[in-house]
Amino acid sequence: MNKLHNDVTHFNEIFKTYKEQFTLFAKSYIRDSAVAEDIYMESMVVYWEKHNTLPSDTNIPAYILTIVKNKSLNYLRHLHIQREAEEMLYSHSQRELDLRISTLEACEPTELFLNDIKKIVMITLDALPQKTREVFMMSRNTDLTNQEIAWKMGISVKGVEFHINKALKVFRVELKDYLSLLALIFPFSI
Repeated sequence: MNKLHNDVTHFNEIFKTYKEQFTLFAKSYIRDSAVAEDIYMESMVVYWEKHNTLPSDTNIPAYILTIVKNKSLNYLRHLHIQREAEEMLYSHSQRELDLRISTLEACEPTELFLNDIKKIVMITLDALPQKTREVFMMSRNTDLTNQEIAWKMGISVKGVEFHINKALKVFRVELKDYLSLLALIFPFSI
């Protein structure tokens, strides 16, 4: 009991004597008071666990300071690895974000649906009766007035208007899902 009492007393003296000095040593590298204090505490625990096995000529303060140094190095190495990992994740995340931004900037919503719309228009035009298709195409692809189309087709102006309206009604039904885009893509009104 006397040896244990002497060991505890000796430990407490060393603990008090070197606490501030060794904590400041660790803090000068770690730059965090709480972590530096934890390192000192852990170093003292290591010393306590091994104090009975140390050679009698061991320089105790130098031994403890070596433990503080090694624990500080381990902490800084861990911090370094952690920061590198964070930077890699950030860099990867940043590249992915840049890619998403550039992809979205390059995205043309009208282009996404243009082929679908063209296909529907071609199928719808093909499905129209021949005279309705001819009148409609002339009204959209030439600068002819309805009266001029009527004269060329040999029908009345009312007949031209009927065929154009008939084609537009069919297009409205077939392209109902794309009507908002059609105003941008096609110069005629649906």
